[in-house]
Amino acid sequence: MRIEDYFERVRQALAACLVVQSFNVAYDKRGSHEGLIQGQIYFVDGSILHLREYVDAETTLDRLAYAYQYVTSTGQLVFRYDNTGHHKKLKLGTYPHHKHAGGEENVIESPAPELAAVLQEIETLVQLP
Repeated sequence: MRIEDYFERVRQALAACLVVQSFNVAYDKRGSHEGLIQGQIYFVDGSILHLREYVDAETTLDRLAYAYQYVTSTGQLVFRYDNTGHHKKLKLGTYPHHKHAGGEENVIESPAPELAAVLQEIETLVQLP
């Protein structure tokens, strides 16, 4: 897949999310199949998703590095998915992929989610006004 096609898929996921209020996302093409996506997505309840993905989409969608950090309107961590290899001692079955749930210290196994799945998870948490 061309990286532009993946960028469009991300744009469509953002447009389809019913609780997104606005977003500031930058798309940086690094080659015909590689790119960096980073920015913030603001939700109707004031919460924010900070996202960063470095993607290689040549044969399969491979997020070489990613972090999806979702915080409340006051900045409290709700969750963060990432693949930083800093929890090797925990012997997670999905290492290096993991999720911080409710706080930095609560690290659990998690496969690498796609942004659309993260947005769907947030939709279940956001209280509509």
